[in-house]
Amino acid sequence: MSWWRGAAIYQVYLRSFADGSGDGVGDLAGLRARLPYLRELGVDALWLSPWYVSPMADAGYDVADYRDIDPLFGTLAEADALISEAHDHRLRVIVDIVPNHTSDRHPWFRAALAGGPGSPERERYHFRDAPNDWPSRFGGPAWTRVPDGEWYLHLFDSSQPDLNWEHPDVRAEFESILRFWLDRGVDGFRIDVADRLVKADGLPDLGPGPDPMDLPHADRPEVHEIYRSWRKLLDSYPGERMFVGEIWVSDPARFALYLRPDELHTAFNFPFLRSPWEADRLRAVIDSTLASHGPAGAPPTWVLSNHDVTRHVTRYGRSDTGYTQRTRDEPADLALGTRRGRAAALLTMALPGGVYLYQGDELGLWEVLDIPAELRQDPVTRRTNGAELGRDGCRVPIPWEGADPPFGFGPGRTWLPQPPEWRALTVAAQERDPDSMLSLYRTALRIRGDEPALGDGTMTWLPAGPDVLAFTRDPGFACVVNLSRAPIELPPHTRVLLLSGDLAHGLLPPDTAAWLQQGEP
Repeated sequence: MSWWRGAAIYQVYLRSFADGSGDGVGDLAGLRARLPYLRELGVDALWLSPWYVSPMADAGYDVADYRDIDPLFGTLAEADALISEAHDHRLRVIVDIVPNHTSDRHPWFRAALAGGPGSPERERYHFRDAPNDWPSRFGGPAWTRVPDGEWYLHLFDSSQPDLNWEHPDVRAEFESILRFWLDRGVDGFRIDVADRLVKADGLPDLGPGPDPMDLPHADRPEVHEIYRSWRKLLDSYPGERMFVGEIWVSDPARFALYLRPDELHTAFNFPFLRSPWEADRLRAVIDSTLASHGPAGAPPTWVLSNHDVTRHVTRYGRSDTGYTQRTRDEPADLALGTRRGRAAALLTMALPGGVYLYQGDELGLWEVLDIPAELRQDPVTRRTNGAELGRDGCRVPIPWEGADPPFGFGPGRTWLPQPPEWRALTVAAQERDPDSMLSLYRTALRIRGDEPALGDGTMTWLPAGPDVLAFTRDPGFACVVNLSRAPIELPPHTRVLLLSGDLAHGLLPPDTAAWLQQGEP
């Protein structure tokens, strides 16, 4: 079986993982020193957020040079060493690729500005005499005017001009970039905003009430030609390399088109991430996911948090447990969110396919809501004039050890402040506690690696109450998650493999999950 079909992949948000240089920002030296921790955790691969040369207007998603490492993180030689050392630890390396836009400091965009209206350099981007009505996903309009009077398109921040994927230079450049990193030994790519590269001819207005199935700036059919070309390139390399797409397409049938055998290997399952902590909604998403992936022969992926969304411990502790924009500092019951987060971890790791873990998930970190306004760095906060809090709260550097910040992250202050309360959640503190979130994740990942039933494959629902999720994975493995308000009996089993919380008089309490062995091992 190909490794990516059932892998546990750990997202490293590099600037917040570990600081080896002492400047308060995570880097390659810090990550290299912590590779043994990740191997012991039990994951199979790392996905690294962008590490390229960048002005950091959007935390590295504004790339100025795709073939070099930003000095904030280290050097190209250190990247080569990381790839080699990760492989020595039996960890594969997936890197972020950002093909929808470049930085406004990229040499191409600088040449476009210098070339002026009608120049060949401007044809690599989307320039026009007047803007259309498209909004930026970061707030405000998706167009910025340059001094000569023309406007350029940016679906995100104004520092991130969108590339014109109809231009042959763009297509050739990104195939060259892919080869550059494949030649250096990376095992795959996470494709940023993979569904938005191609725009409709003429860049027409959205108009009132746009058809969500026919947006001019998303999920255009022409994008599949790009990924078929990329897949041929990837398949020309030895070993099993892979693509995972960031695809925000709600229609399951159209989502599945990206997973055809000659396109992407996998894609993020955002409907699952967005689902509230409700049994019927979760079951519907699981069924829909399996149904859409089956015909394509692609494995599903399951993810609870990432660098763009509110951490799930906080979401699950709120009255509305689904994913929402950060428009207010809604309080959360963190004890409840943590209990549900433990159960959700066992749910995701028991489902068929691969699982993605965001750094700090294994520590039970919550969203940091009280970051002072002057320290927030996410452009979403600026572009919405503070109406949205932005994504900084899920990007706070993780705690490693000690009783006070910076909790072993590095020798000095961290680029975003850590809550003092995280002293109970450091790696060192949790390693001493067999009932900690870290211990739960390590045990679950070990069982997941040992159990032939887990990872890729099929599942069968068991009879259960309306607020209970119960299913089997052949041979002889069962998962039960109690989302009801009362304890429930466990289905027949020969052994309890793992619990997210203690049983109460032999019953599974609310917001608790169990892994069971059914029959003889």
